[in-house]
Amino acid sequence: MNNNRGQFAFGAPLNRRQMLRKFASGFGMLGLAGLLADDFVAGALAQSVGSINPLLLRPPHFPPKAKRVIFLFMSGGPSHVDTFDPKPRLASDNGKALPFEKPKLERTKTGNILASPYSFRKYGRAGIEVSELFPHLATCVDDMCIIRSMVADNINHNGACLQMNTGEQAFSRPSLGSWLL
Repeated sequence: MNNNRGQFAFGAPLNRRQMLRKFASGFGMLGLAGLLADDFVAGALAQSVGSINPLLLRPPHFPPKAKRVIFLFMSGGPSHVDTFDPKPRLASDNGKALPFEKPKLERTKTGNILASPYSFRKYGRAGIEVSELFPHLATCVDDMCIIRSMVADNINHNGACLQMNTGEQAFSRPSLGSWLL
C-alpha cells in the first residue's frame, strides 16, 4: 500500500467490503456473514420452505457449538515455532546441518538448523504449550483451538498460504472461512 487510505499503488482504492473479500482468502467475509446471518435466515424462512430452490438455506446437520471465531492468519507474522508450536528436535539439533537434501529451487541460501530463541510453558487444563511471547494469551488457552497439523508441499510462501487456507495450490476450493460459515 502506498498511503493510509487503503489504496494499492497499481489500482483504485478498495472499500472495506472489497478488502474483506480479497485479503487472507476472503476470511474477513466470515465476520460480515455472521452479522448478516440473522437477516438472511429470517428472509429465507419467510419464503416457502417447500421450495425446490437448491440455493435456499438449509438447517445444519448438527447444531453449531461455536459462538465466535477469531482466525489469526499472520502471513509474514512470527513463525509457528516461536509462538504455539514448539519443536524439541530443533533445540537438540541447533546449529547442525540439515539432515535432508536442500530444495533444488531456493531464493535465499538455507543455513543450519536454528532453534527458537523463546521458551515454552504448558498452560490450561489441556497443557497446551505457549511461547513466552504470549503470556496473557496463554491464560485463556483452554478457550482456543490451536491447529498444529497444517502442512504444505509448496516451497513458495504465497502458494503455501493459499494451500493452507483452501487445501489446494490453485484457488479452486472454498477457503477455511467458507467452511466455517
